[in-house]
Amino acid sequence: MSWKYRKFGPEFRDEAVRLVIETSRSITQVARELGLNEGTLGNWVNHYRVEHAEEEPPLTVEERTRLREAERELRELRMENEFLKKLRRTSLGITGSREI
Repeated sequence: MSWKYRKFGPEFRDEAVRLVIETSRSITQVARELGLNEGTLGNWVNHYRVEHAEEEPPLTVEERTRLREAERELRELRMENEFLKKLRRTSLGITGSREI
């Protein structure tokens, strides 16, 4: 059985990557619209980001503040989630040490 691979030109690849980066749409969504495998488009996007990493402007003070706040909130939610998991286990009578 022979496999048929589609070949995409650089213009098509650039346009697909631009759709992901400039419109902030997901790789999955853009890949479906263009009839691509999302892994293929993901590889193209990752390659673009590596090549153009130095072109990305630094974060503004406001963006840094929002990032720090989001990271703090994520830490708090993770701790709360772990606490609730422990609470649920102990309320069900499941403890860490069980004897058989």
